[in-house]
Amino acid sequence: MLKSITKIGNSQGLIFDAGLRELTGLKEGDQVNITVHQGGSIVITPLRAEIPAGEARKAAKSLIRRNDRLFKRLA
Repeated sequence: MLKSITKIGNSQGLIFDAGLRELTGLKEGDQVNITVHQGGSIVITPLRAEIPAGEARKAAKSLIRRNDRLFKRLA
């Protein structure tokens, strides 16, 4: 896919059009890690949660419940 650097305000950037967003699954607000390799190659890697938010919330609540007395002593 051939893209051009575009002027965006006082900066320059790449436009992620609908086709590119669909291919990558990226949406506005998503965080990405950008790595620049020797020779100028750029790799953009989406940062995605390892587990769904609901599962993380449930695990955190369980951890807090199991360690309630410890957390109160530490507070």
